Amino acid sequence: MPIIVNLDVMLAKRKMSLSQLSEQVDVTIANLSVLKTNKAKAVRFTTLEAVCKALDCQPGDILEYVPEKEGST
Repeated sequence: MPIIVNLDVMLAKRKMSLSQLSEQVDVTIANLSVLKTNKAKAVRFTTLEAVCKALDCQPGDILEYVPEKEGST
């Protein structure tokens, strides 16, 4: 998928654990883990807003678009 989630990078920069983030944004660790491991197919704007607020960052700090090369599926 051409959208990469850099949640782990932002957590490391902020020296915050996934469980700490989970408590702050009121989202389960399991759901944040799905997002962190790039297995999420969608993310609610309310979740993205809460994560950005907790990590003091912009959506572009967490989400990155990397185009797929031609011929790859």
